[in-house]
Amino acid sequence: MLSEPESSTSSQQYHLVAVAIEYFVRHQQRQPKLSDLAAYMGYSEFYLQRLFSEWVGLSPKQYLKFLTKEYAKKRLASLPVLDSALACGLSGTGRLHDLMVTCEGMTPGEYKRLGDGLKITFGYFSSPFGECLIATTDRGVCKLSFLDSLEQREFHEAELVSEWPRARFSHDDSYIASYADLIFPAPGSKISEAKAMPSLKLLLKGSPFQLKVWEALLRIPEGNLSSYQQVAASLNMPSASRAVAGAIARNQIGYLIPCHRVIRSNGEFHQYRWGAERKRIMIGWEAQNFTFESI
Repeated sequence: MLSEPESSTSSQQYHLVAVAIEYFVRHQQRQPKLSDLAAYMGYSEFYLQRLFSEWVGLSPKQYLKFLTKEYAKKRLASLPVLDSALACGLSGTGRLHDLMVTCEGMTPGEYKRLGDGLKITFGYFSSPFGECLIATTDRGVCKLSFLDSLEQREFHEAELVSEWPRARFSHDDSYIASYADLIFPAPGSKISEAKAMPSLKLLLKGSPFQLKVWEALLRIPEGNLSSYQQVAASLNMPSASRAVAGAIARNQIGYLIPCHRVIRSNGEFHQYRWGAERKRIMIGWEAQNFTFESI
């Protein structure tokens, strides 16, 4: 039996949860019990129950029901016309728990300047989905990516520089923490009704078509899922699902621009820039905030 830590960061919890989820998915045909998982991971059943409760507020059994193809297809069917979601509110805005997300696209001229005159502050944060890099400017968050290990920091920083080669960069984890606390609130936390809903701006850099796709993703309500075909149809381009998938793959602002909410029409979760398993876990994390009929 492995030593069970008394406390752990969100990232550490995520990596243990990811191992557990991968085990359940791999053996779903025989429907393993919590005792089987405990034996596989080397932790007690009590610890694993506590781990899931602290990380997502649910038991492993409750959480796993959100990770099935049957559940995914039900969520797709609950949003039959994405146009209606797109029609609510102003273009380029969305909701993430109690956070209002707005976005601004760079002009073609700014795009060509490659970040010249722009100051970008970046930092790292232990999120519920592993360590992440968040980069922001005075006009909004311009990058959010997820790491699988500390050794990947150099790669992610190089990627950030390649996207904005003429910008000035500053590393400040403390400054970024204020953004991270808004983006990743503790499970079950709610903003006081007496306070105005906080907002977060995003700065997008992409082609006109990519910007349209990313703005469409912001309209998919949290806890819901859409297919690539549904997103294409919402743009009045029903035959462009493959092009939509390409634009989604180019998204540089993970989670906030919720490309993880787009899956195949048959209920398969499909790939994700920061790992298919992370996408699956994000979908389950968001689903637990909503009350649906049992599957």
